[in-house]
Amino acid sequence: MYNVDDVVMYGTFGICKITAVEKRNFTGEEQEYFVLRHVNSDKNVFYVPTDNEAALSKLHSVCSKSDVDALISHMNSEKLIWIDNDAKRKEEYSRIIKEADYHEIIMLIKTLYLRRKELGAAGKKLRSSDENYLNLAENMLFEEFAYALDIERREVVDYIEKHIA
Repeated sequence: MYNVDDVVMYGTFGICKITAVEKRNFTGEEQEYFVLRHVNSDKNVFYVPTDNEAALSKLHSVCSKSDVDALISHMNSEKLIWIDNDAKRKEEYSRIIKEADYHEIIMLIKTLYLRRKELGAAGKKLRSSDENYLNLAENMLFEEFAYALDIERREVVDYIEKHIA
């Protein structure tokens, strides 16, 4: 369970701080909600029911610097997860984004980055749906890494490249 002042990753929405636990009546019935505020924007406020497993499954504690370094150290050994069938690929990549497992997100980014590079060498482009999954995955991972490392998001790729080399 989470507490006020905990910092969490909330699905694809990013890093949020739990600022309160409040009872609200959004659905005709009063329920208890975690009030989440995005750490980079006071305008983004989310209400997550404290008793809704599906909603709570989108929350996880932010990883630490040592977690980030461990994930980076294993990036080169992560396998690729390219699926030729468009529908099956979309289904699998959607599942990966939803479940937000670090290793799977890294595999997704690595796969699509290398696929984009391969297609680019042949004068082709990645499909727009694949490009969207790549952007979502990068945004999720890089925002969390930036927070854990206390660096700007734009510095994350350099940090990764420096530590992989």
